[in-house]
Amino acid sequence: MDKLQTATTVLIVPGLREHVAEHWQTLLEARLGKVRSVPPLETDKLDCAARVRAIQQQLEQIDGPVILVAHSAGVLMVAHWAAKHDRPIKGALLAAPPDLDAAWPQGYPTSDSLRANGWAPLPKGPLPFRSLVAASTNDHLASLDAVTRMAQGWESELRNLGQVGHLNPASGFGHWPEAEALILELDR
Repeated sequence: MDKLQTATTVLIVPGLREHVAEHWQTLLEARLGKVRSVPPLETDKLDCAARVRAIQQQLEQIDGPVILVAHSAGVLMVAHWAAKHDRPIKGALLAAPPDLDAAWPQGYPTSDSLRANGWAPLPKGPLPFRSLVAASTNDHLASLDAVTRMAQGWESELRNLGQVGHLNPASGFGHWPEAEALILELDR
């Protein structure tokens, strides 16, 4: 299969579950020609500052323009990174951001544990780059209203994907072809 060629390097920013073999981000990474990925953290997996440093470390190794592709908590990491750093970014695809104020199902971190690890308050001001927020109408980690408010605060373009759950393998998403189209849109 031919690699998807972009003019811009794509940096994959996974969520808290990091690199899952069947996840659309992992499959996308294998399809892209110019791509890097934020590696898994060895320790302190809930430490937001460590996750932001990991994004910055990867960006320091990339020459030229970058498109960020983040999912779930990776979107929140990007918001925190953008509030602290000023590297130019060509654009960002921000898929299924979770709501830090929502009660997440069992098996996910609690709001208190996320606050204790620096995730809240979430930066709500405009992102200094173009961004597309891909939202679901039935995500168990964030209501469409909550994601709409995040997108508005970041001055992002909201793309309502319909009923796609959390846009992960548990919701039936391995390969997600629309991600490629959205990346190419940002790459223009």
